[in-house]
Amino acid sequence: MPVTHVRPRPPVLSLIGNTPLVPLYFPAENRTIYAKAEFLNPSGSIKDRLALCVIEDAEQRGLLNDDSIILECTSGNTGISLAMVGAAKGYKVCILMSDTASVERRYLMQQFGAEVRLFKATEGYGTGIKLSREMAAADSRYFLPRQFENPLNAQDHEEHTSREILSQMHGLVDAFVSGYGTGGTITGCGRTLRAANPRMKIYAMEPAEAAMLSGEMPCCHLIEGVAGGYVPPLLRSAHIDAPIKITSADAIAMTRRLNHDFGLLVGPSSGANVAAALRVAGDLGPESRVVTILCDRAERYYSTKLFQP
Repeated sequence: MPVTHVRPRPPVLSLIGNTPLVPLYFPAENRTIYAKAEFLNPSGSIKDRLALCVIEDAEQRGLLNDDSIILECTSGNTGISLAMVGAAKGYKVCILMSDTASVERRYLMQQFGAEVRLFKATEGYGTGIKLSREMAAADSRYFLPRQFENPLNAQDHEEHTSREILSQMHGLVDAFVSGYGTGGTITGCGRTLRAANPRMKIYAMEPAEAAMLSGEMPCCHLIEGVAGGYVPPLLRSAHIDAPIKITSADAIAMTRRLNHDFGLLVGPSSGANVAAALRVAGDLGPESRVVTILCDRAERYYSTKLFQP
C-alpha cells in the first residue's frame, strides 16, 4: 500500500467553494439570469476547486512526496490554481502553457513560485498534453493532474458546485449554461442538476469561431480558456441539449457590460457565458431561471483586447 503524504490544509484553501450566486437583471432584454461568482475563489477562478480536489486526492493515494513536482498543461487558470494550492501546501509546480495565453497569467503563476514553460500550440491543447506526458515518462518526480481526463474534475463539480447551485436556487433551475475547456464544469454540474430536474436543459457555450460541437473546424478566437481546438474526453459523457455559439466580439462586449454596468470585474469567458445564458432566457421566457458561471477575474486580461479601446 502507498504511504499517504497528506499535508495540512492552510486557511487560504478553506476559502475555495461556497461562492455566491447573484441575480443579474438586464433591462434591455427584460431578463434576469443567475450567475455563480466563481471569480471570488482565492486565486480568482473556478479552477481552484479542481486544483484542491486533485492535489488532496493525490496525497491520500500516496502519489505526492517531498520531491514531487506537479506538472500540468493549461491555458492559464488551472495553472494559477495549481500554483496557489502548491504554494500553500509546499509543493513544486511546473506549468506548460501556450505562448498565446495572456502574459498576466504567466506572471501570476510565477508569483506563486511555479515554473512556467511555454509551447507553440500547433495542435491546440493536444500539444501541451503530449509534452506533459513525455516529461512525466522521463522523470518520476512529475505528478500529472490530467485535468482534461481526470474524472475527479467532473466529480467535484457534481458533488459541490452543482449542489451549491441547487441550494441557492431552492431547487428551481430551468437551464444551465457553461462553456467548456476541460468539460468538467458542464459535465459534473449537468449530472446533479438534471438528476434534480430531468426536464432542465443544458447548453454548452462555445466560440462561434471554434464551434467544434456544432461540427465546425476550430479557428482563432478571443475567449481564453474555452474550446482550445480539442474536445476533452470528459465532455464526451456530458448530456448537452444544444451548443450556443457566441462570437468573440459579443463575448468582449458582454464582458465590458458586466464590468461597467454591474461592477463585476470578470473575464471574457464570463461574458460569453452570460451572453449565451441571456439568449437561452430569451427563448425560455421572462420567468425562466437560467444559471451560468462567472469563471474568472479580469485582472489576468490587461494585455488583451478586453482592455483596449
